[in-house]
Amino acid sequence: MILSGLALGIVLGFVLQRGRFCVTGAFRDVWLSRSTRWLTAFGLAIAVQAVLVQFLLGAGLIEVSVPQIAWLAVAGGSLLFGVGIVLAGGCATGTYYRSGEGLIGSWIALIFYALLASVMKYGALQSFNDAARADRSELTTIHASLGISPWILVGLLAAVVAWAITRQRSQRVATLPAKPGRSALVHRLVGKPWSPYATAITVGVLAAIAYPLSNATGRAAGMGITTPSANIVQFLTTGDAALVDWGVLFVLGLIPGSFIAAKLSGEFKLRVPDASTTVRAIGGGSAMGIGAALAGGCTIGNSLVQTALFSYQGWVAFVFTLLGVGIGARYFIQTHRRAGAAPVAVPQRVSASR
Repeated sequence: MILSGLALGIVLGFVLQRGRFCVTGAFRDVWLSRSTRWLTAFGLAIAVQAVLVQFLLGAGLIEVSVPQIAWLAVAGGSLLFGVGIVLAGGCATGTYYRSGEGLIGSWIALIFYALLASVMKYGALQSFNDAARADRSELTTIHASLGISPWILVGLLAAVVAWAITRQRSQRVATLPAKPGRSALVHRLVGKPWSPYATAITVGVLAAIAYPLSNATGRAAGMGITTPSANIVQFLTTGDAALVDWGVLFVLGLIPGSFIAAKLSGEFKLRVPDASTTVRAIGGGSAMGIGAALAGGCTIGNSLVQTALFSYQGWVAFVFTLLGVGIGARYFIQTHRRAGAAPVAVPQRVSASR
């Protein structure tokens, strides 16, 4: 059953690459161009997942794990993570799928992200990480603390997302002519970029599907990137096969899924970073690993998955990651632009016309 993690990872990697779905870009656009189009799409992914997950929970079909919040660790770690993903040029999943496209800078960031997450969770900094996360509140979910049905929050979130979508201006997405001999279905999948909202809905559905697939292996969690990434490093250094679970296979599937999408669409190309980009990738990946370990998750585990459960950890992480991206954008992108230096690498939008 753990092979279902690999299959889901491959599908998600394909979707992320075709949709250019990276939370760094969604958060960065808010600060640099005042555009909320991709932030709205991210909210749609959370809302879709929330509806499906609450239905599955109500039917008793899945089990979920909602942590008690460690306020300072989550806030501080998410802030650091937000700065790190700007430096690295992509969030956790963004770094995985861009690695599948051939960006060697993303490979470097990914290695240091996984390495530092492992050091924080299992290595020399474990005692620091444990101490930082030890001061926990008894609070878990927002609806439990308010004594209300989670469906009230689902409805509120859906209403906010629907309102935001109606405010977005219509946006044309560039289309490419179908190549000779290519079927209409294949052309829709790889011949043109996916719209933000179609991508968001697909991501939300896949995030919900992750729960029953993961639960079937005894893992009471959905999608997660940081702990599985740390477990890969731990497995490589200890040889402990017990570490290779559904989550590990899930993250390992992201790169081949993205690679397949990039190859079919003609977007795969090995790109070697210059020295400054390499340094930023190392620094950004390291900050990502440390920050995500402190916060108890990354933009997927916290800002996508835990938010759909309406956990305090998820929404606090969402806010402070957004603030961290704002700080990173202010000091590492805008400052470089004003100085005329080479800009920090940022995810590019295929459908960026406004």
